[in-house]
Amino acid sequence: MEIHGTCNDEFVAVRDAFAKNFDDGSELGASVYITVDGKPVMDMWAGDADPHGTPWDRDTIVNVYSTTKTMAGLCMLMLADRGQLDFSAPVAQYWPEFAANGKEGVLVSHIMSHTSGVCGWDEPMEPEDLYDWDLCCSRLAAQAPWFEPGSQAGYQAITQGYLQGEILRRITGQDIDAFFRAEVSGPLGADFHISLDAEHDHRVGELLPPGPLPPEETPEPGSISARTGNPKLDATEPQTREWRQAIIPAAGGFGNARSVGRVHSAMACGGTVDGVTLLRPESIEVVLDKQIEGMDAVLRTQVAHGMGFGVSGPMMPLPPRAFFWGGWGGSLAMIDLDTRATITYVMNRMDPTLTGDVRGGTVVLAAFGALMG
Repeated sequence: MEIHGTCNDEFVAVRDAFAKNFDDGSELGASVYITVDGKPVMDMWAGDADPHGTPWDRDTIVNVYSTTKTMAGLCMLMLADRGQLDFSAPVAQYWPEFAANGKEGVLVSHIMSHTSGVCGWDEPMEPEDLYDWDLCCSRLAAQAPWFEPGSQAGYQAITQGYLQGEILRRITGQDIDAFFRAEVSGPLGADFHISLDAEHDHRVGELLPPGPLPPEETPEPGSISARTGNPKLDATEPQTREWRQAIIPAAGGFGNARSVGRVHSAMACGGTVDGVTLLRPESIEVVLDKQIEGMDAVLRTQVAHGMGFGVSGPMMPLPPRAFFWGGWGGSLAMIDLDTRATITYVMNRMDPTLTGDVRGGTVVLAAFGALMG
């Protein structure tokens, strides 16, 4: 398999790990990007953008699912940095209707750390309902939490983006896509899109939907995990214009490893990269403030969440000042404040497991080996 792009000599082991994923037959198309001090030290891509043999080019982008959460979380951190948002305040302080049905005690920090109990929708939803912002938010505002807020983790797979986005809209008067374009992707020149304009459709790679969940990951009917899978998505939705243009801030973003890494390089460098300041350094440190550690009621695995990102824990032992998030199918974003580095991986062959995709994991391990080398 021919690997395209550039790689500094000290990161050759990462290139080799990336190439091995193709040699093993576990990839179709993918990209990897690493920055140190805001500068790319690896920018590589390979394979096919779809099952028909269209090459994965330098500017191929795909739906990265929950890696989009890192962009929405960054927007919330920026509001807090500006003094417009208090993570310790009740959500209802900004969104009064949200206090209904016992949610007056849900804090913004609960939304940021997947501990709100608003993991999914009570009412049956269809994928097309996700394109109606007001419908999604009004239903979330009206329903009761599924557990005592703050008492445990329950992954807000799709709902987190609507919850964060509506708080942001109440504060700024903007939807989160407009805020992100004006304040983040535009100033940084980052090719990441929470909502994708039609002019980019020709660059979008096709996701290969995953197979069924392994038996040990299949949720019990009626469980919190099963209820969170409402609406039922099969990973073909990103091929439609309706999904692409919708604002689904927890799952609907399009980009590649370069664009994800470009955004996060600002965080890795203390909030400023190439003269563009998103945050003050102290506002990034709050990410590392561990909010919850334990079994997640939706993912049914051990998690450790900081403010908007995953942090070091039993299932993901990381350097002390590193944080991360990943997306359904395998995309991954890692930030390490001590080495001022980002490691990002985006692919189109989706892995069926919800956690623990080894492809991105081997890339990250090799990258940390080089960074610490």
